[in-house]
Amino acid sequence: MIQIEPEQFLDPRWRLSNLYTITDKTGTRVPFQPNSAQLALLDDLHSANIILKARQLGFTTLCCLIYLDACIFTPNTRAGVIAHKLDDAKVIFRDKIKYPYDQLDEGLKAVAPALQDSADTLTFANNSSIRVSTSMRSGTLQYLHVSEFGKICAQYPEKAREIVTGALNTVEAGQFIVIESTAEGQEGAFYRMCQEARENASMGKRLSLLDWKFHFFAWWNDKAYSLDEASIPIGEEHRRYFEQLEDEHGIKLTAGQMAWYVKKDKTLGGDMRREYPSTPDEAFEQALEGAYFAHQLAAAAKQGRIGSFPLDIRKPVNTFWDLGRNDQNVIWLHQWVAGFHRFVGYYENSGEFIGHYISWLREWARERDVVFGDHYIPHDGDRESLWLEQGTMGVMEGLGFRPIVVERPRVKGEAIASARAIFATCQFDEAACDLGIKRLRHYRKEWDDDHGVWKDRPRHDDSSHGADAFLTFACSDYEPPMPYKQAEADVAWVV
Repeated sequence: MIQIEPEQFLDPRWRLSNLYTITDKTGTRVPFQPNSAQLALLDDLHSANIILKARQLGFTTLCCLIYLDACIFTPNTRAGVIAHKLDDAKVIFRDKIKYPYDQLDEGLKAVAPALQDSADTLTFANNSSIRVSTSMRSGTLQYLHVSEFGKICAQYPEKAREIVTGALNTVEAGQFIVIESTAEGQEGAFYRMCQEARENASMGKRLSLLDWKFHFFAWWNDKAYSLDEASIPIGEEHRRYFEQLEDEHGIKLTAGQMAWYVKKDKTLGGDMRREYPSTPDEAFEQALEGAYFAHQLAAAAKQGRIGSFPLDIRKPVNTFWDLGRNDQNVIWLHQWVAGFHRFVGYYENSGEFIGHYISWLREWARERDVVFGDHYIPHDGDRESLWLEQGTMGVMEGLGFRPIVVERPRVKGEAIASARAIFATCQFDEAACDLGIKRLRHYRKEWDDDHGVWKDRPRHDDSSHGADAFLTFACSDYEPPMPYKQAEADVAWVV
């Protein structure tokens, strides 16, 4: 039996660092010692905390031990942990709660023996309990942890709503809540709550008990993310990225950190900046799981093809459409400039007749003193319409636009493959196409709740319309006005 001095026994932070045993990333049984990221969080806690993070920094482990410790040493404590999926909940309970409790000194366990020891709950003789589940609406909690909330918002929006309206309301103001996750795009409660907390922090707002405190932990905060291999070459794309981090954000990486990032990036590709972000904005700008164009957008960002690519008023502007009335009607505006398909504008709206979009395009062109080239609409544009007697094509022609009909493949995967293939020749003006780029990032497979897998078909939502208009471009017979060959020094593409 270990000997504990009374003043140490009363110090929860000392207990946390000296009493508990866990298994580390290699599966080795080790005494728990907070890492640098965990210590930073402990030094900066609020009652309501929201954490945007890189992977495997150990915040779920930390919070589970805090809650277990509180249950053992504080009577009448209720603690809960919400996991992404049921299998995750079982693993969290087994490895991060039950295992540390079982490894405690027998004398310590005698302080609060476990009366109920089930697959998801520990109940102690002092009337405290801790449980892990995928939902936690009933009861009252003093401690709540939500793991991978961003993924819950992306894959299970109804469950996310249940957490916000139910589980978060089981914790009284002033008690302890931690929500942590990697990012999953710019939608859902996790993104919204992070942005609100970031805004409060930037304004220096004094937080109330109901305000969320924002914490961000980048991959480079963890000293373990470094390699000693000096032989790993740093390519031009990565070097430009590292220089941008230093110039724009003051993030100066060591040679070992750069080497680690390059090696990890080769494995993760388009998922790298989501799983191991360097900045909060970068985390949210990256693709979701199941996103169709994750790798293509990541490559475009690395190669500098998303940025400042302004309209060239000497070149005609082509448009590529997806048609709808109650749903969104979408238009990508395109030019052929210096051997690239350059996208210089994006527009979407809903509930408007076709004349609205023609008027918008004419005003857009008049303000910029440019002329249009060709207009491409999907195959359903030449069909009779219940809301347009002449059909979309007839009305467009009557308004002076003579669109070209694009036959997109019946199999959606073929159209997506065409878009992926042509992506390497595309540039995007970030300011003018911000919403369109977001739609491409969020264009993803539909999630099967019953089987916990991605279905082999796109999810139909706001993003699918913007992506479908891009598929119109990819499947069109558009030909550049003349053959173009880049300078030989560029060693790029010949079109």
